[in-house]
Amino acid sequence: MTSALPLYIEGIGLLGPGLPDWDTARPVLRGELAHQFAPTQLAPPARLPPAERRRAGPVIRLAMGVADAAVAQAGADPATLATVFSSSGGEGANCHSLCEALAVPNPLISPTRFTNSVHNAAAGYWHIAVGSQASSTSLCAHDGSFGAGLLEAAANVHADGQPLLLVAYDLPYPEPLHSKRPIAENFGLALLLAPARTPRSLARLRVQPVAAGGAPSACADASLEALRCGVPAAAALPLLQALALQATDTLLLHCLDDLALQVEVAPC
Repeated sequence: MTSALPLYIEGIGLLGPGLPDWDTARPVLRGELAHQFAPTQLAPPARLPPAERRRAGPVIRLAMGVADAAVAQAGADPATLATVFSSSGGEGANCHSLCEALAVPNPLISPTRFTNSVHNAAAGYWHIAVGSQASSTSLCAHDGSFGAGLLEAAANVHADGQPLLLVAYDLPYPEPLHSKRPIAENFGLALLLAPARTPRSLARLRVQPVAAGGAPSACADASLEALRCGVPAAAALPLLQALALQATDTLLLHCLDDLALQVEVAPC
């Protein structure tokens, strides 16, 4: 991986079952405490005006919550940051409601619900809330969505030479969609990535696409491994474990059918 350019992590946001924030999760990820499953608590986004805050659905709460945490840890100005938002399914609850509305004899679609159903809804809410006109990409790659998001983020950081906020998140679908695409729980994370080391840098990454072939990196802890396998965004857990341990490691993440992502992690 000597040809891969480095990235530096400046801030981390995390929210998932039994992992309510990065500081609380670190001893669990290091293996010092057992992972205890607890439903993910989604708080209303403080950045939104009261009326928008009340209308913000779970996907907006999850994505904005982890984005805020990463930006706060990095001490960054969110209005200056380009973003990559990555999710395997986006806003499943609104899509379910739209399908129900279209299935009746006289379908009526709420404009607000339609606006909130699109895949880039979370990115739109975030950029409006922080007053950002920086570029933003929203993508989906099924179970490889986190790996694809990290690859897209790395490419943008190296191309533009500027920090960027990566936000990855997934939520369960309502039935009957859940039976066809089961996602175990809410899980989100955000990484603020920079092209050069700063006094705030937490770790260095080298990211390189490789031909798919090997099994993706797994978690030794059975509970965390179940979470990794049950939520596409939680594919990031082996990376988060290496960051919590401040370990030097090389990880393999699923990306696309014929593409994987090799990630070298090292403490700063």
